[in-house]
Amino acid sequence: MKREEFIEKLFEIGAVKFGKFTLKSGKVSPFYFDLRDMISYPELLDGIVELLVEKIRGLEFDVLTGIPYTALPIASLVADRIKKPLIYMRKEEKAYGTGNNVIGKYQPGAVCLVIDDLITTGESKIETAERLEAEGVKVKDMVVVIDRSNNGNEILGRSGYDLHSLITLDEILAILTKGKYIDDAMALKVKDFTNGLAEDKTEIKAENLNPLTIKLQETMKRKQSNLILSLDVTNQKDFFEILDKTAFEIVMLKTHADILEDYDQSFVPKLKEYARKYDFHIFEDRKFADIGNTVRMQYRSGIYKIAEWAEFVTVHLVAGAAILDGLFGGIEGRSSFLLARMSSKDNLINEAYTRKVLEAGRKNPEVVSGFIGHGKDKTDIQRFKAKFPAGMMLLMPGVKLESGTDNLGQQYLTVEEAIAGGADCIIVGRGIIKSEDQGATAKIYRERAWKAYIYRIN
Repeated sequence: MKREEFIEKLFEIGAVKFGKFTLKSGKVSPFYFDLRDMISYPELLDGIVELLVEKIRGLEFDVLTGIPYTALPIASLVADRIKKPLIYMRKEEKAYGTGNNVIGKYQPGAVCLVIDDLITTGESKIETAERLEAEGVKVKDMVVVIDRSNNGNEILGRSGYDLHSLITLDEILAILTKGKYIDDAMALKVKDFTNGLAEDKTEIKAENLNPLTIKLQETMKRKQSNLILSLDVTNQKDFFEILDKTAFEIVMLKTHADILEDYDQSFVPKLKEYARKYDFHIFEDRKFADIGNTVRMQYRSGIYKIAEWAEFVTVHLVAGAAILDGLFGGIEGRSSFLLARMSSKDNLINEAYTRKVLEAGRKNPEVVSGFIGHGKDKTDIQRFKAKFPAGMMLLMPGVKLESGTDNLGQQYLTVEEAIAGGADCIIVGRGIIKSEDQGATAKIYRERAWKAYIYRIN
């Protein structure tokens, strides 16, 4: 099948549509691609397999895979045509039986060709490759039917993958315009929309951000600090002694009020006085994670009455985004950071959950200042941060002066790796608390983190 014939056929079956389509982001697009129905057209499937086989000729690989669900039947046909083994990843990790996440037989170190229907941002391709690599499979080349991205080659190239595409958006527009399927005005509208997506980096306007987000950023500049101290000790004497030594260096103090064995009504007034005197923000790491009515009482009532003194709190989204209204409904001057990733080994947060957390933050900038998350290295953090709604911050735990792990499964990156990847603030606890000179160590963390931050933003 010729390329022109293939593109025209895609249009005829409705796989390529033009009009008005509301995307998941809420934006209205003048075009939409949906290749899922191709499986019902044998002639079209034969044509796409023929084109793919020709495209991948000369590439070296041992097995191939298709990203579920659209590309999986296509990859199956390609595998049969070229007589290569097919494998595929489960959509969700298997927690029972053999626990295998890759279906199919392969040798450790096998090189896998990844096939997909479309590329827009490249995120799903990279995530698939990383999951395969975690199972002992190597990935070098990826092939897609339609490249509708602006810089797919560059995006995948930064992660070490080569992109091969059958057809591009420009080719589709050119052929459909030539065949009178669409007019020049529609083609121009599609190009303008696509270019706009590449340039649109301000999903959230500054005036819609929580004032505390802006206030925190101003404090960072004023103190030249992006260090958050996680002061996890069990008595007030140690708490305030350490704070006396470190308060000049920090922009925010992360507390766990409920671990203080001698907590009483004198604690909060004293803490607020320290915050005023030393110019830092108070961040109670309560990690709210229940239904709205319960978290409202946890936040506003009980012996701690957190809403009265903590400017920021942490929130798990496991109960759904409605938890945010339960916490902050009717309250002003408070904000949160959502747990999007965790730094502990074998934690149960997966990519689908992380995406939903980021989307909840995008929709609620008036009560969400950003996210807490970790990454295995600088590149991983960069990909994570790239998904953030514009204007939202990344706070990163699991940071030390040297990388490594502890005996409880906590994974650590260096200060420079975390900041270079995209962390706006680093959260440090034991690295400072357990040091011989806590004040001097806090200063080292602050200076290194701020230097790396200024270097990145400039």
